[in-house]
Amino acid sequence: MIAFVRGTVAAVGLNDAVVEVGGVGLALQCTPHTISTLRVGEPAVLPTSLVVREDSLTLFGFLDEDERQCFELLQTASGVGPKLAQAMLAVFRPDDLRVAVAGDDVKTLTKVPGIGQKGAQRIILELKDRIGVLPTGGPQRQSVAGAGAPWRDQVHQGLVGLGWSAKEAEQAVELVAPEAGDVPDVAALLRAALQALRKG
Repeated sequence: MIAFVRGTVAAVGLNDAVVEVGGVGLALQCTPHTISTLRVGEPAVLPTSLVVREDSLTLFGFLDEDERQCFELLQTASGVGPKLAQAMLAVFRPDDLRVAVAGDDVKTLTKVPGIGQKGAQRIILELKDRIGVLPTGGPQRQSVAGAGAPWRDQVHQGLVGLGWSAKEAEQAVELVAPEAGDVPDVAALLRAALQALRKG
C-alpha cells in the first residue's frame, strides 16, 4: 500500500492532482477541499489510499490522515465504494460526518449525490459505533447541513487554489449560486464557476 506521497505538485485539476515523486508523476483523485490547498510548483505531502480493481489502480489523495481514515472506514459500509466515499468527503468534513452519523441525521447524509434515504439509514446503522467520537471542547462545530452555505467556501477555495483571485472567485460563486439548489454538488458548481470565469 502507498501510505502517502511527498513531492512537487506538477498539475492541479478539478478532481485530481499530479504530484512528481522521484521523476514520476503520480495522479491522485482528490476532493475540491484538498485540491484548494495545492499549488503548482510547491511541495506537498498527501496521505493516500490505493484502490485496486481488476482493470485499474486508483490513488486517492487526502488533506490529512483523518480524512484518509474516514475514507477507508466509509467503504466498509454496504454499498459505499471509493467514488461515493470521496463524494461524501467532498460535501462533508470528517467531523461533520461523525456528527451526522452519531445523530442519526438521515436528511443530512442524503445531501450527498448518490445517497438515498435507505442508503443513509444503512450507513448510520453500520458505522455509528465505529466512526469515532464527536468533536468536543468549545462550541460544537456546525454541521454542513446547518445555516450558511459551506459549498460556497469549498468552491471559493477551489478557485483560489487554481490561480484565480479571491475577488474573481467570489464573483464566480455568486454567479453559480442559483444552480446550487437544496443539494449542492460541489464538484459541478466548481466546474460551472470555472466556465463562468473563462467566459468572462
